[in-house]
Amino acid sequence: MKRREFIALVGSMAAWPPYVYGQQSTAPIIGFLNTGTLIGREHFVDAFHEGLKEGGFIEGQNVTVEYRWADGRYDRLSALADELVRLKVSVIVAIGSDAVALAAKTSTSAIPIVFGNSGDPVGAGLVVSLRRPGGNATGVSLFTTTLAAKRLELLRELVPNAQTIGVLTNALNPAAATETKEIIAAASSVGQPLQVLAAATETAIAAAFDNLANHQVGGLLVNTDPFFLNHRAQIISLESRHRLPTVHTIREWTMAGGLISYGFRIADGYRQAGNYTAQILKGAKPADMPVVQPTKFELVINLKTAKALGLAIPPSMLARADEVIE
Repeated sequence: MKRREFIALVGSMAAWPPYVYGQQSTAPIIGFLNTGTLIGREHFVDAFHEGLKEGGFIEGQNVTVEYRWADGRYDRLSALADELVRLKVSVIVAIGSDAVALAAKTSTSAIPIVFGNSGDPVGAGLVVSLRRPGGNATGVSLFTTTLAAKRLELLRELVPNAQTIGVLTNALNPAAATETKEIIAAASSVGQPLQVLAAATETAIAAAFDNLANHQVGGLLVNTDPFFLNHRAQIISLESRHRLPTVHTIREWTMAGGLISYGFRIADGYRQAGNYTAQILKGAKPADMPVVQPTKFELVINLKTAKALGLAIPPSMLARADEVIE
């Protein structure tokens, strides 16, 4: 190469983004750890890729992603997190539940972690504070568990004459106790009897619905849980069979045929996680990156399901809905 050409090449390299240098041999690796399964969450992964792309990273071009899915089994999380640590990934994206974020944080105090926490990240021990997380973790608080009292309020508005309201929870989920405790406290404050049932297998889910029917439950709350989301077709089918008005956590339930959902748009959290991951790959420190909190929660109502249940949605609730599926 001639000297003039070499100088021109060096000059042009100065304008390249930092991650371009040597990308063929030194492209960073992202570890992606999720409590659930890929099936039914493809749009979440797409949103994560959008966030990465906004930060200048595209999988297969200048970054590699190693995916690990726990398939709803919380007992697999620690081993999967350890596996990603052994791969020497640059960042671990631990999203899907509090448990997955805690597994990643237990496995490493050095590798940056971007989490998608379902409740209170400070209370869960993931960060010191929301504004200045400290340590090696930051991310998005999805606030799916902390809205439990509001969902109870919506259900009571929907079925005001229900003598008993059911709560379906997964005792294997570490966050389940906190969410159920919030529901119990909210129900106690208004004198609402509850029937709380736990299920962690498909067979147990079916048995729980039979139990709810035996207790003449008039409405149901399904707690936040990746295992339940994996089996939403079964749960929604049982809700229909038992003609049980149900309030869910996120829009993925109502889009699949559930009656009502109230919560944060989870895909937005995945996109933000991708954005934060890109910032960390460029040199940002998790300790200095505030935990992102949602500013908008959406109420989605499936009118087709309401009609199938023979249920009239109160006009005031329809007026407040962000989306109505007809």
